[in-house]
Amino acid sequence: MKTLTPATASRSLAEYANELSDEVALLTKQNRPVAAIVPLRNVDRETLALSTHPGFLAFIERSRRPVAAGTTLSLEETRAALKRRGRTRRCSRRPGTGRA
Repeated sequence: MKTLTPATASRSLAEYANELSDEVALLTKQNRPVAAIVPLRNVDRETLALSTHPGFLAFIERSRRPVAAGTTLSLEETRAALKRRGRTRRCSRRPGTGRA
């Protein structure tokens, strides 16, 4: 990871960005990170927008809590629970309707 400070950055940020392959350039101020130049190969605008959207990030955090707490079911536990409820049949599409 390249580290730059405002005092040592002698070129434009665009020039630094052009040099990056898979490396991140970190801009620091008083040894604290304040910004990063990140290569965005194979990243679309929607992914980028979601990855910085506060509402989406809050949703991801809420979704991770049960996993971290160990309160989620494994795939096998989920299958067993569905089997107990009589829902073991796999969905299949009805010919010509596009519906399950």
